[in-house]
Amino acid sequence: MANPARSSEPFPAEGLPLEQARQRILEAIAAPGAAERLPLASALGRVSAEPVRAPAAVPGFRAAILDGYAIAEASVPQLGHTWPVVGRSAPGAPFRRAGGPGAGPDRLEPGEAIRILTGAPLPEGATRVLAQELVVVEGGAADRPATASPIRLAREASANPWIRAAEEEATAGQELLPAGVRLGPADLGRLAGCGVAELALRPRPRIGLLVSGDELVPAGQPRGPGQIWESNGTLLEALLARLGYAVAERRLVGDAPETLRAALLELAGGCDVVVSTGGVSAGDSDWIRPLLAELGAVDFWKLFLKPGRPFAFGELGGRPFFGLPGNPVAAAITALQLLWPALQALEGAEPQLLPRLKLRLAADLKRGPGRPELARARLQVGPGGELLALVEGSQASSRIGSLQGADLLLEIPAEAGTLAAGSELWAQLLRLPLF
Repeated sequence: MANPARSSEPFPAEGLPLEQARQRILEAIAAPGAAERLPLASALGRVSAEPVRAPAAVPGFRAAILDGYAIAEASVPQLGHTWPVVGRSAPGAPFRRAGGPGAGPDRLEPGEAIRILTGAPLPEGATRVLAQELVVVEGGAADRPATASPIRLAREASANPWIRAAEEEATAGQELLPAGVRLGPADLGRLAGCGVAELALRPRPRIGLLVSGDELVPAGQPRGPGQIWESNGTLLEALLARLGYAVAERRLVGDAPETLRAALLELAGGCDVVVSTGGVSAGDSDWIRPLLAELGAVDFWKLFLKPGRPFAFGELGGRPFFGLPGNPVAAAITALQLLWPALQALEGAEPQLLPRLKLRLAADLKRGPGRPELARARLQVGPGGELLALVEGSQASSRIGSLQGADLLLEIPAEAGTLAAGSELWAQLLRLPLF
Protein backbone atom coordinates (compact mmCIF):
# COMPACT_ATOMS: atom_id res chain seq x y z
CA MET A 1 0.00 0.00 0.00
CA ALA A 2 1.39 3.40 -0.97
CA ASN A 3 2.40 5.75 1.81
CA PRO A 4 0.17 8.86 1.43
CA ALA A 5 3.00 11.08 2.66
CA ARG A 6 5.06 9.94 -0.33
CA SER A 7 2.47 10.87 -2.94
CA SER A 8 1.39 14.27 -1.60
CA GLU A 9 3.14 17.32 -3.10
CA PRO A 10 2.28 20.41 -1.01
CA PHE A 11 5.47 22.22 -2.03
CA PRO A 12 6.28 24.53 -4.95
CA ALA A 13 7.27 22.53 -8.01
CA GLU A 14 10.39 24.63 -8.65
CA GLY A 15 11.46 24.77 -5.00
CA LEU A 16 12.37 27.72 -2.80
CA PRO A 17 14.96 30.28 -3.89
CA LEU A 18 18.14 30.00 -1.84
CA GLU A 19 17.78 33.29 0.04
CA GLN A 20 14.18 32.52 0.98
CA ALA A 21 15.12 29.03 2.16
CA ARG A 22 17.97 30.42 4.30
CA GLN A 23 15.66 32.98 5.88
CA ARG A 24 13.05 30.37 6.77
CA ILE A 25 15.69 28.16 8.34
CA LEU A 26 17.20 30.96 10.44
CA GLU A 27 13.76 32.04 11.65
CA ALA A 28 13.17 28.49 12.91
CA ILE A 29 16.43 28.19 14.88
CA ALA A 30 15.97 28.33 18.65
CA ALA A 31 18.10 30.31 21.10
CA PRO A 32 21.43 28.72 22.10
CA GLY A 33 21.88 26.68 25.27
CA ALA A 34 23.57 27.58 28.56
CA ALA A 35 27.12 28.92 28.50
CA GLU A 36 30.25 27.18 29.76
CA ARG A 37 33.46 28.77 31.04
CA LEU A 38 36.62 27.58 29.35
CA PRO A 39 40.28 28.69 29.20
CA LEU A 40 41.60 30.62 26.20
CA ALA A 41 43.40 27.51 24.94
CA SER A 42 39.98 25.91 24.32
CA ALA A 43 38.27 28.96 22.87
CA LEU A 44 39.52 29.14 19.26
CA GLY A 45 36.54 29.10 16.90
CA ARG A 46 34.03 29.23 19.74
CA VAL A 47 31.40 31.94 20.29
CA SER A 48 31.48 34.33 23.25
CA ALA A 49 28.39 34.02 25.45
CA GLU A 50 28.73 37.38 27.22
CA PRO A 51 30.72 40.62 26.86
CA VAL A 52 34.37 40.44 27.92
CA ARG A 53 35.92 43.46 29.63
CA ALA A 54 39.51 44.43 30.38
CA PRO A 55 40.32 43.93 34.08
CA ALA A 56 42.90 46.75 33.95
CA ALA A 57 44.44 49.29 31.60
CA VAL A 58 46.82 47.81 29.03
CA PRO A 59 49.77 48.16 28.95
CA GLY A 60 49.14 50.04 32.22
CA PHE A 61 52.17 52.33 31.89
CA ARG A 62 53.68 54.63 29.29
CA ALA A 63 56.26 52.70 27.29
CA ALA A 64 59.03 53.47 24.79
CA ILE A 65 58.24 52.61 21.19
CA LEU A 66 61.93 52.33 20.24
CA ASP A 67 65.40 51.95 21.71
CA GLY A 68 66.95 55.26 22.72
CA TYR A 69 66.96 57.82 25.51
CA ALA A 70 64.09 59.22 27.53
CA ILE A 71 64.27 62.92 28.31
CA ALA A 72 62.08 65.41 30.17
CA GLU A 73 62.07 68.30 27.74
CA ALA A 74 58.87 70.27 27.18
CA SER A 75 59.69 70.96 23.52
CA VAL A 76 61.65 69.29 20.74
CA PRO A 77 65.34 69.72 21.63
CA GLN A 78 67.77 71.44 19.31
CA LEU A 79 70.91 70.03 17.70
CA GLY A 80 73.87 69.97 20.07
CA HIS A 81 71.76 69.73 23.23
CA THR A 82 73.38 67.47 25.89
CA TRP A 83 72.06 65.46 28.86
CA PRO A 84 73.73 63.32 31.52
CA VAL A 85 72.52 59.70 31.52
CA VAL A 86 71.33 58.98 35.07
CA GLY A 87 69.98 55.46 34.73
CA ARG A 88 68.31 52.82 32.61
CA SER A 89 64.83 51.39 31.99
CA ALA A 90 64.29 47.98 30.41
CA PRO A 91 61.17 45.78 29.97
CA GLY A 92 60.37 44.41 33.41
CA ALA A 93 63.08 46.57 35.06
CA PRO A 94 61.91 50.19 35.39
CA PHE A 95 64.26 53.10 36.11
CA ARG A 96 65.32 53.38 39.74
CA ARG A 97 67.46 56.12 41.24
CA ALA A 98 70.82 54.92 42.43
CA GLY A 99 71.67 55.27 46.11
CA GLY A 100 68.79 53.44 47.73
CA PRO A 101 66.35 55.04 50.22
CA GLY A 102 66.62 58.79 50.43
CA ALA A 103 68.12 59.09 46.97
CA GLY A 104 65.06 60.91 45.69
CA PRO A 105 61.98 59.91 43.67
CA ASP A 106 62.31 57.80 40.50
CA ARG A 107 61.32 60.81 38.48
CA LEU A 108 63.17 62.15 35.48
CA GLU A 109 63.97 65.81 35.87
CA PRO A 110 64.52 68.35 33.07
CA GLY A 111 68.10 68.21 31.88
CA GLU A 112 68.43 64.46 32.62
CA ALA A 113 68.24 61.39 30.35
CA ILE A 114 67.99 57.66 30.87
CA ARG A 115 68.84 54.82 28.56
CA ILE A 116 65.54 53.10 27.59
CA LEU A 117 64.69 50.00 25.56
CA THR A 118 61.65 49.24 23.40
CA GLY A 119 58.64 48.41 25.56
CA ALA A 120 60.25 49.65 28.78
CA PRO A 121 58.26 51.92 31.11
CA LEU A 122 58.95 55.63 31.14
CA PRO A 123 59.45 57.28 34.51
CA GLU A 124 57.31 60.14 35.67
CA GLY A 125 58.47 63.37 34.11
CA ALA A 126 59.71 61.83 30.85
CA THR A 127 58.12 63.52 27.85
CA ARG A 128 59.80 61.98 24.80
CA VAL A 129 62.22 59.31 23.57
CA LEU A 130 65.14 60.09 21.30
CA ALA A 131 66.11 57.28 18.96
CA GLN A 132 69.63 56.08 19.70
CA GLU A 133 70.59 56.79 16.06
CA LEU A 134 70.15 60.52 16.73
CA VAL A 135 72.67 60.88 19.54
CA VAL A 136 76.40 60.69 20.15
CA VAL A 137 77.53 59.26 23.48
CA GLU A 138 80.56 60.53 25.29
CA GLY A 139 82.48 57.86 27.21
CA GLY A 140 80.57 54.80 26.03
CA ALA A 141 79.12 52.88 23.13
CA ALA A 142 75.95 54.33 21.62
CA ASP A 143 73.82 51.43 22.88
CA ARG A 144 75.58 50.91 26.24
CA PRO A 145 76.60 54.29 27.74
CA ALA A 146 78.16 54.50 31.16
CA THR A 147 75.89 55.99 33.83
CA ALA A 148 76.22 59.79 33.85
CA SER A 149 77.93 59.73 30.45
CA PRO A 150 76.52 62.69 28.57
CA ILE A 151 74.69 62.25 25.32
CA ARG A 152 74.51 64.89 22.61
CA LEU A 153 71.83 65.31 19.96
CA ALA A 154 73.73 64.95 16.69
CA ARG A 155 70.79 64.67 14.27
CA GLU A 156 67.53 66.56 14.16
CA ALA A 157 64.71 65.02 16.24
CA SER A 158 61.11 64.79 15.07
CA ALA A 159 58.10 66.04 16.98
CA ASN A 160 56.96 62.43 17.52
CA PRO A 161 57.56 61.59 21.21
CA TRP A 162 57.75 57.82 20.46
CA ILE A 163 55.75 56.94 23.56
CA ARG A 164 53.09 54.27 23.79
CA ALA A 165 50.14 55.46 25.92
CA ALA A 166 49.30 53.65 29.16
CA GLU A 167 45.84 52.80 27.77
CA GLU A 168 46.81 52.22 24.13
CA GLU A 169 45.33 48.71 23.95
CA ALA A 170 42.50 49.07 26.46
CA THR A 171 41.22 51.11 29.36
CA ALA A 172 40.16 49.42 32.60
CA GLY A 173 36.64 48.04 32.14
CA GLN A 174 36.62 48.56 28.37
CA GLU A 175 34.59 46.00 26.40
CA LEU A 176 37.05 43.88 24.46
CA LEU A 177 34.43 41.63 22.88
CA PRO A 178 30.63 41.67 22.79
CA ALA A 179 28.60 38.50 23.11
CA GLY A 180 28.13 36.48 19.94
CA VAL A 181 31.64 36.84 18.49
CA ARG A 182 33.39 33.83 16.96
CA LEU A 183 36.89 33.92 18.40
CA GLY A 184 39.89 34.02 16.09
CA PRO A 185 43.63 34.15 16.82
CA ALA A 186 43.62 37.96 17.06
CA ASP A 187 40.75 37.89 19.57
CA LEU A 188 42.53 35.33 21.73
CA GLY A 189 45.81 37.21 21.51
CA ARG A 190 44.19 40.47 22.58
CA LEU A 191 42.32 38.81 25.46
CA ALA A 192 45.53 37.20 26.69
CA GLY A 193 47.37 40.53 26.39
CA CYS A 194 44.64 42.13 28.50
CA GLY A 195 44.94 39.53 31.26
CA VAL A 196 41.81 37.50 30.44
CA ALA A 197 42.48 33.79 31.07
CA GLU A 198 39.01 32.31 30.59
CA LEU A 199 35.60 33.34 29.32
CA ALA A 200 32.01 32.18 28.88
CA LEU A 201 31.36 30.36 25.60
CA ARG A 202 28.29 29.04 23.86
CA PRO A 203 28.13 25.26 23.52
CA ARG A 204 28.73 23.85 20.09
CA PRO A 205 25.78 21.96 18.61
CA ARG A 206 26.09 18.18 18.54
CA ILE A 207 25.54 17.00 14.98
CA GLY A 208 24.08 13.65 14.03
CA LEU A 209 24.82 12.59 10.45
CA LEU A 210 22.81 9.90 8.63
CA VAL A 211 24.08 8.61 5.28
CA SER A 212 21.51 6.47 3.47
CA GLY A 213 21.55 4.26 0.39
CA ASP A 214 21.44 0.54 -0.41
CA GLU A 215 24.15 1.05 -3.01
CA LEU A 216 26.73 2.40 -0.56
CA VAL A 217 29.66 0.48 0.89
CA PRO A 218 32.48 1.91 3.04
CA ALA A 219 35.73 2.77 1.28
CA GLY A 220 38.17 -0.11 1.36
CA GLN A 221 35.49 -2.81 1.18
CA PRO A 222 34.68 -4.78 -1.99
CA ARG A 223 31.85 -3.42 -4.15
CA GLY A 224 29.02 -5.65 -5.22
CA PRO A 225 27.09 -5.24 -8.49
CA GLY A 226 25.80 -1.69 -8.80
CA GLN A 227 27.41 -0.53 -5.57
CA ILE A 228 29.60 2.53 -5.01
CA TRP A 229 31.99 3.54 -2.28
CA GLU A 230 30.38 5.91 0.20
CA SER A 231 31.91 9.40 0.15
CA ASN A 232 29.30 11.84 1.45
CA GLY A 233 29.90 11.03 5.09
CA THR A 234 33.62 11.68 4.77
CA LEU A 235 33.10 14.81 2.66
CA LEU A 236 30.51 16.36 4.98
CA GLU A 237 32.29 15.44 8.20
CA ALA A 238 35.54 16.96 6.88
CA LEU A 239 33.75 20.07 5.61
CA LEU A 240 32.06 20.61 8.96
CA ALA A 241 35.38 20.10 10.75
CA ARG A 242 36.95 22.75 8.51
CA LEU A 243 34.11 25.08 9.54
CA GLY A 244 34.71 24.30 13.21
CA TYR A 245 32.03 21.68 13.92
CA ALA A 246 32.39 18.04 14.90
CA VAL A 247 29.98 15.28 13.92
CA ALA A 248 29.01 13.56 17.19
CA GLU A 249 27.40 10.50 15.57
CA ARG A 250 27.56 9.17 12.00
CA ARG A 251 25.45 6.32 10.64
CA LEU A 252 25.45 4.51 7.30
CA VAL A 253 22.03 2.93 6.74
CA GLY A 254 20.28 1.22 3.83
CA ASP A 255 16.99 2.32 2.32
CA ALA A 256 14.70 0.19 4.54
CA PRO A 257 12.14 2.54 6.15
CA GLU A 258 12.12 0.79 9.55
CA THR A 259 15.91 0.95 9.82
CA LEU A 260 15.89 4.58 8.75
CA ARG A 261 13.12 5.40 11.23
CA ALA A 262 15.08 3.91 14.13
CA ALA A 263 18.30 5.68 13.12
CA LEU A 264 16.57 9.05 12.80
CA LEU A 265 14.94 8.74 16.23
CA GLU A 266 18.23 7.72 17.86
CA LEU A 267 20.10 10.65 16.32
CA ALA A 268 17.37 13.11 17.33
CA GLY A 269 17.52 11.78 20.88
CA GLY A 270 21.26 12.32 21.27
CA CYS A 271 22.08 15.33 19.10
CA ASP A 272 21.14 18.99 18.75
CA VAL A 273 20.74 18.91 14.97
CA VAL A 274 20.15 15.98 12.60
CA VAL A 275 21.57 15.94 9.08
CA SER A 276 20.90 13.30 6.45
CA THR A 277 22.29 12.88 2.97
CA GLY A 278 20.51 10.84 0.31
CA GLY A 279 16.97 9.49 0.14
CA VAL A 280 15.38 12.95 0.08
CA SER A 281 14.12 13.04 -3.51
CA ALA A 282 10.90 11.48 -4.82
CA GLY A 283 12.02 8.02 -5.95
CA ASP A 284 10.65 4.69 -4.75
CA SER A 285 13.52 4.30 -2.28
CA ASP A 286 13.55 7.89 -1.02
CA TRP A 287 12.11 7.59 2.48
CA ILE A 288 13.64 10.55 4.32
CA ARG A 289 10.96 13.15 3.58
CA PRO A 290 7.96 10.92 4.37
CA LEU A 291 9.65 9.74 7.56
CA LEU A 292 10.30 13.35 8.56
CA ALA A 293 6.62 14.14 7.95
CA GLU A 294 5.66 11.14 10.10
CA LEU A 295 8.11 11.68 12.98
CA GLY A 296 8.30 15.46 13.00
CA ALA A 297 7.42 18.15 10.47
CA VAL A 298 8.53 19.20 7.00
CA ASP A 299 8.95 22.96 6.73
CA PHE A 300 9.89 22.95 3.04
CA TRP A 301 11.19 20.62 0.38
CA LYS A 302 13.20 21.36 -2.75
CA LEU A 303 15.43 24.28 -3.67
CA PHE A 304 15.39 26.39 -6.81
CA LEU A 305 19.13 25.81 -7.14
CA LYS A 306 21.69 23.87 -9.11
CA PRO A 307 23.15 21.75 -7.65
CA GLY A 308 20.89 21.02 -4.71
CA ARG A 309 17.23 20.76 -5.74
CA PRO A 310 16.36 17.74 -3.51
CA PHE A 311 16.66 19.30 -0.04
CA ALA A 312 14.35 19.09 2.97
CA PHE A 313 14.23 21.16 6.13
CA GLY A 314 12.04 20.54 9.13
CA GLU A 315 11.87 19.43 12.74
CA LEU A 316 12.58 16.01 14.21
CA GLY A 317 12.09 15.38 17.91
CA GLY A 318 12.36 19.09 18.62
CA ARG A 319 15.66 19.28 16.70
CA PRO A 320 16.33 21.08 13.41
CA PHE A 321 16.54 18.58 10.56
CA PHE A 322 18.43 19.03 7.29
CA GLY A 323 17.87 16.54 4.48
CA LEU A 324 20.76 17.13 2.08
CA PRO A 325 20.86 15.75 -1.47
CA GLY A 326 22.55 12.44 -2.20
CA ASN A 327 24.93 13.71 -4.86
CA PRO A 328 28.12 14.71 -3.03
CA VAL A 329 28.69 18.14 -4.60
CA ALA A 330 25.05 19.10 -4.03
CA ALA A 331 25.31 17.87 -0.44
CA ALA A 332 28.45 19.93 0.22
CA ILE A 333 27.11 23.10 -1.40
CA THR A 334 23.74 23.01 0.37
CA ALA A 335 25.57 22.34 3.65
CA LEU A 336 27.62 25.50 3.07
CA GLN A 337 24.65 27.61 2.03
CA LEU A 338 22.02 26.44 4.54
CA LEU A 339 23.38 24.14 7.25
CA TRP A 340 26.43 26.28 8.11
CA PRO A 341 24.43 29.50 8.79
CA ALA A 342 22.03 27.51 10.97
CA LEU A 343 24.88 26.02 13.03
CA GLN A 344 26.24 29.51 13.60
CA ALA A 345 22.82 30.69 14.78
CA LEU A 346 22.59 27.70 17.12
CA GLU A 347 25.77 29.00 18.78
CA GLY A 348 24.29 32.46 19.23
CA ALA A 349 26.44 34.08 16.53
CA GLU A 350 25.25 36.29 13.71
CA PRO A 351 25.58 33.96 10.70
CA GLN A 352 28.48 34.90 8.46
CA LEU A 353 28.22 33.81 4.85
CA LEU A 354 31.02 33.40 2.35
CA PRO A 355 32.39 36.78 1.19
CA ARG A 356 31.29 37.84 -2.30
CA LEU A 357 33.11 39.72 -5.04
CA LYS A 358 32.46 40.55 -8.68
CA LEU A 359 34.66 38.83 -11.24
CA ARG A 360 34.88 38.41 -15.00
CA LEU A 361 34.92 35.03 -16.71
CA ALA A 362 38.30 33.93 -17.98
CA ALA A 363 36.72 31.82 -20.75
CA ASP A 364 33.34 31.16 -22.35
CA LEU A 365 30.92 29.20 -20.17
CA LYS A 366 28.34 27.01 -21.93
CA ARG A 367 25.05 26.34 -20.16
CA GLY A 368 21.31 26.47 -20.72
CA PRO A 369 18.82 28.66 -18.82
CA GLY A 370 16.98 26.93 -16.00
CA ARG A 371 17.88 27.15 -12.34
CA PRO A 372 20.30 29.52 -10.59
CA GLU A 373 23.66 27.76 -10.40
CA LEU A 374 26.64 27.79 -8.06
CA ALA A 375 29.48 26.72 -10.35
CA ARG A 376 32.85 25.70 -8.96
CA ALA A 377 35.61 27.92 -10.32
CA ARG A 378 39.25 28.85 -9.85
CA LEU A 379 40.49 32.36 -9.15
CA GLN A 380 43.04 33.62 -11.67
CA VAL A 381 44.97 36.83 -12.24
CA GLY A 382 44.77 38.21 -15.78
CA PRO A 383 47.63 39.84 -17.69
CA GLY A 384 46.59 43.28 -16.48
CA GLY A 385 46.31 42.21 -12.85
CA GLU A 386 42.54 41.79 -12.99
CA LEU A 387 40.87 38.94 -11.10
CA LEU A 388 39.17 36.29 -13.26
CA ALA A 389 37.04 33.20 -12.66
CA LEU A 390 37.77 30.03 -14.63
CA VAL A 391 35.27 27.15 -14.77
CA GLU A 392 36.93 23.90 -15.87
CA GLY A 393 35.66 20.37 -16.41
CA SER A 394 32.29 18.83 -15.69
CA GLN A 395 30.00 20.58 -13.20
CA ALA A 396 28.02 17.39 -12.52
CA SER A 397 26.79 17.27 -8.91
CA SER A 398 28.09 13.71 -8.62
CA ARG A 399 31.68 14.71 -9.47
CA ILE A 400 33.61 15.53 -6.28
CA GLY A 401 36.59 16.46 -8.43
CA SER A 402 34.83 19.74 -9.29
CA LEU A 403 35.34 20.77 -5.66
CA GLN A 404 39.06 20.04 -5.61
CA GLY A 405 41.05 23.25 -5.78
CA ALA A 406 37.90 25.37 -6.14
CA ASP A 407 38.40 28.96 -5.01
CA LEU A 408 34.92 30.20 -5.88
CA LEU A 409 31.26 29.41 -6.15
CA LEU A 410 30.25 31.39 -9.22
CA GLU A 411 26.66 32.73 -8.96
CA ILE A 412 25.00 32.21 -12.35
CA PRO A 413 21.44 33.63 -12.73
CA ALA A 414 18.65 31.25 -13.73
CA GLU A 415 17.96 33.03 -17.01
CA ALA A 416 21.59 33.04 -18.17
CA GLY A 417 22.51 30.92 -21.17
CA THR A 418 26.02 30.61 -22.58
CA LEU A 419 28.21 33.35 -21.13
CA ALA A 420 31.09 34.90 -23.05
CA ALA A 421 34.56 35.44 -21.65
CA GLY A 422 34.64 38.77 -19.85
CA SER A 423 31.08 38.48 -18.54
CA GLU A 424 30.83 39.83 -15.01
CA LEU A 425 29.31 37.69 -12.25
CA TRP A 426 29.15 37.61 -8.49
CA ALA A 427 31.22 34.88 -6.84
CA GLN A 428 31.46 33.50 -3.31
CA LEU A 429 35.04 33.20 -2.05
CA LEU A 430 35.82 29.75 -0.65
CA ARG A 431 38.42 30.96 1.82
CA LEU A 432 38.07 31.47 5.56
CA PRO A 433 39.74 34.36 7.44
CA LEU A 434 42.96 33.76 9.37
CA PHE A 435 42.43 36.29 12.14
